[in-house]
Amino acid sequence: MEYVVEMLNIRKEFPGIVANDNITLNLKKGEIHALLGENGAGKSTLMGILFGMNQPDSGTIRMYGKDVRISNPNVANELGIGMVHQHFKLVHNFTITENIILGVEPKSGLAVDIKSAANRIAKLSEKYGLNVDPYAKIEDVSVGMQQRVEILKMLYRNAEVLIFDEPTAVLTPQEIQDLIKIMKNLVSEGKSIILITHKLKEIKAAASRCTVIRRGKLIGTVDVAATTEAKMAEMMVGREVSFKVDKKEKEPGEVILKVENLSVQNSRKVLGLKNFSLEVRAGEILGVAGVEGNGQSELVEAITGLRHAESGKIFLRDEEITTKPVRARINAGIAHIPEDRQKRGLVLDYTVEDNMVIEIYDRPPFSKNGLLNREAIRKYSEEIMKNFDVRAGKGAESMARSLSGGNQQKAIVGREVELNPEVLIAVQPTRGLDVGSIEYIHKRLVEQRDSGKAVLLVSLELDEILNLSDRIAIINNGELIGIVNAADTDENEVGLMMAGVRKGESA
Repeated sequence: MEYVVEMLNIRKEFPGIVANDNITLNLKKGEIHALLGENGAGKSTLMGILFGMNQPDSGTIRMYGKDVRISNPNVANELGIGMVHQHFKLVHNFTITENIILGVEPKSGLAVDIKSAANRIAKLSEKYGLNVDPYAKIEDVSVGMQQRVEILKMLYRNAEVLIFDEPTAVLTPQEIQDLIKIMKNLVSEGKSIILITHKLKEIKAAASRCTVIRRGKLIGTVDVAATTEAKMAEMMVGREVSFKVDKKEKEPGEVILKVENLSVQNSRKVLGLKNFSLEVRAGEILGVAGVEGNGQSELVEAITGLRHAESGKIFLRDEEITTKPVRARINAGIAHIPEDRQKRGLVLDYTVEDNMVIEIYDRPPFSKNGLLNREAIRKYSEEIMKNFDVRAGKGAESMARSLSGGNQQKAIVGREVELNPEVLIAVQPTRGLDVGSIEYIHKRLVEQRDSGKAVLLVSLELDEILNLSDRIAIINNGELIGIVNAADTDENEVGLMMAGVRKGESA
């Protein structure tokens, strides 16, 4: 049987960590092959080697039975290997066409021939069902559309082997279904796909085989149709994983956070949130469900002080905080896990320990008379890293940038929970995390609730909202459609309300 790609006994070591320990992975022509593993298991490193971004310390790569040496991504492109990265690599003020042809610009005389490129892109887009407008600017299109641009970038360069690195981490449920359809179209046209993910539902829906790695070691390759989700989760984490959140019935207490008739402008200077009211009580998790871009960001940014309110009021306990600065809100007890960990959650070029005290470095014991106490900062950070299983090559001194996406996320969640806040605002808290880490963070959120804190959970994952919340507020087009008790509702009802159908109306 001839494989399109064979990666044989690949080993890669970084200072202090063996990222890939003799891993073998074979890709057949026309298959979607899933690569499954926890955060920091070595998946992205392995695919980075196949794409020429890293060089293996030992091992062999073959394509169509011949040994190849992939010294950089240009060589990978020439060999017909393309990669869609977890954090897209696009120029925001360029058009889609300009992004796709960057580095391989077709010329007409001395000028770049945008028109013929745009025509070719439109044809490719139609062939694979991508629905992309070649002349739209990246900054004006949705995240799901940006991802399609990344896919087109590979197809434009005639890639035969396509690597998708965590492609659904930033997509809405509908976009995920569309992406799976696109991937199936690609393989039916003879392309071969490696899908890096830790979402078992998607592996079941899309892949035919699945290779599992744990802490840099190969655990095995299984036939997806013949293997249960629970079995794959166990291979990945090394123990049984519970998919249900264990939480007791609880009577919520007094109102901690209150939002009254709040209206907030979005980035396009129109109202993204309209006359919105909400109460979160002590000892409850209030979930906010909605399709991305329906006012969730405006709500969260107004409460945390990142965006100013046009009208309406925000109260913490009985104190109005509508116009208070960010630091005053943090000091009053608001903690925030932001949806974009790299833009809003961390300073990537700071160490992990500096990121852990970024909101509280001016409090004792971390500083005195304007001088930082490094020892106290390190001790505090190492404690958070231990409690939240944040893995980093050089521990607390590692640069935040060097951590895998999932470890960055765990570091932020740890930092915010450690503040012991009155109100924890968790936006997409498990985005890009594996089942083991999701289970752990869900436990910590329920712990916050059980210790009498108010938790506002904003998530695009309906399962997560239904599983964790006590009450669910549904938001559509910036308006509150209704609030339901989580115990008395289901995915269908919430889904209809997300589409704008109020409770009691028929669709």
